[in-house]
Amino acid sequence: MQLLPITAITAAVFAILMVALSAQTSLGRARLNSSFGDSGDETLRRRIRAHGNFAEYAPLALILLGLVEGLGAARGTVLGLAIAFCFARLVHAAGMLYSSRATLRAVAMFVQHAAFVYAAVLLLQRALSTGHAIE
Repeated sequence: MQLLPITAITAAVFAILMVALSAQTSLGRARLNSSFGDSGDETLRRRIRAHGNFAEYAPLALILLGLVEGLGAARGTVLGLAIAFCFARLVHAAGMLYSSRATLRAVAMFVQHAAFVYAAVLLLQRALSTGHAIE
């Protein structure tokens, strides 16, 4: 079994962030006695979306990172992607939870999407150069 240490560390960071975001949502629901929806509460709505957005984007980030690392990309490349993914997820969550302006979220999503595209290009180059995409 090939070890993927950078992906493993990133997954651990993401697991902690997922629990933190989930806990904030659960605590907000408990405070409002709301088992479903946001009960019209702006703070709870933000918590739900911060948690949901993380759940939507983090899995693909980890899959891409693991594939890039597993295919033997340079350590600096893998580390750069991991930092970009962690930065994007942390800044986006902070923007959702603590700012009414879209600036932080926009920066985070730009970094996230740039890292997605970069990782995708690396994977496509690798697949096409080895012929595995055609076999």
